[in-house]
Amino acid sequence: MLALRLTRAARPAVQLRRLLVAAAAAGTAFLLLACLGYALGHPEAAGPAALRLTWCAVPLAATVYFAVAVARTDPATRPRPGLSAVGLGPARLMAVSALSTALACVLGSVLALLSFLHLRGDLTGVPFRGATADFLAADQPLPVPAALTLLALVPAATSATVALALRPRDPRPATPAARRYGRFGAYGEAAARETFGAYGRFGARFGRRPAGGAGDGGHSGRGADGTEAGGHPGREAAAGRTAGRAPAGADHGEAAADTAAGPALPAPDADRVDAEPASLGGAPATPAGLPWGVALLAAGLAVHAYAGRVAPGLSPTALPGWVLTATGLVLASPGLTHLCGRLLQSVRPGALRLLAGRVLMAEAARIGRPLGVVCAVGSAGYAVTALYGGGAVPSSGPLTTLGALVIAGCTVATLLTAAVEARQCRADTVAALLRLGAPAMLLRAAAALRTAALLTLFGPLTLAVATLSALPAPR
Repeated sequence: MLALRLTRAARPAVQLRRLLVAAAAAGTAFLLLACLGYALGHPEAAGPAALRLTWCAVPLAATVYFAVAVARTDPATRPRPGLSAVGLGPARLMAVSALSTALACVLGSVLALLSFLHLRGDLTGVPFRGATADFLAADQPLPVPAALTLLALVPAATSATVALALRPRDPRPATPAARRYGRFGAYGEAAARETFGAYGRFGARFGRRPAGGAGDGGHSGRGADGTEAGGHPGREAAAGRTAGRAPAGADHGEAAADTAAGPALPAPDADRVDAEPASLGGAPATPAGLPWGVALLAAGLAVHAYAGRVAPGLSPTALPGWVLTATGLVLASPGLTHLCGRLLQSVRPGALRLLAGRVLMAEAARIGRPLGVVCAVGSAGYAVTALYGGGAVPSSGPLTTLGALVIAGCTVATLLTAAVEARQCRADTVAALLRLGAPAMLLRAAAALRTAALLTLFGPLTLAVATLSALPAPR
């Protein structure tokens, strides 16, 4: 009931994204039902029927990826202060998001079933003068359990993936630092030896000076020479270094050294799905998947070349090559986006290039992966057109066109959704820049420069991958 209320009370932009998810689920479910109809109408062609069902994994993966991107940008299921008090913690919000995604996909599956039954002639007469009766097996009874299983595949896959991607995670580090033991069994993280009596002093086990100016051992106040009253300067300095804080009687240089030697704060969990990007003022971390992406891309091109020489055409042996190539592009794209942002800031940048480059570096992981998927789909489409456009396979029918539309539409919509998510995450930074007097034209010019830089880098890359994939074509 809560998922239904949140779905109904959403803004028009959110409703539009959910309707797009439902449309993608409807297209994928219709392709699965069409494979069932082809298998019913051609019981002797088990191999082509299995091949059609295998290629349906590509639009299914695109639909699931798009549904996860939409669920991440849904403001209704985003954690907000006060929701945990009424029982809506991170786990409950994750379940609500998964249920909302399942509802949208169930709506799409129902639309696909109604369209399938209408084209078969089960609801009314056979439309289009019986043109769809061949590949939908209109003269065969439809097995209800098989149809329901195929229809439940899309909602189950999308909801399970959304629940896995948005699951609550522990922000603490996975492996805590090992404890060390001092001279008298005192545990801590400092490696320096403790002096006699340092363990019993008040505040010695904390990483900061006690509040209120209270000294160690209950003494407070300072003498005329700047040292703690009732304490020895050298002994207090040793105790301060042991506790990882600035000693009371030390000068500024020694205090800085003691502060640097103290225990560092745990770094935030960079693997969290809902982690925010680095701020524009800090140093964004470089994505580490570029070498693995290049290696997988080279392996995918090699496997695709071998499959094209052994069995030309859309055979199952070509699917591993496409999978490796797409995975390599997805892994390498965040690093390439980060590199593109770094290149924009090179050679004495101005305010425009500096702002555009920092945003690209900060949003490399969020924008790079959907951009890599778009490059993979674009290169695959270009390569298939170059390889099989000359009549090597039969001409594309309505189902092939529907599959291409689902894949291309989901990938482009995922990229646009990721751009919307990135814009939402840096809304505070943009508002701060506007308050400081930055002109709005500068922000729009920076966005246009980022788009032009990405097109300049990823356009030739897509064309190069597509050309290398089309090299095994028969001459």
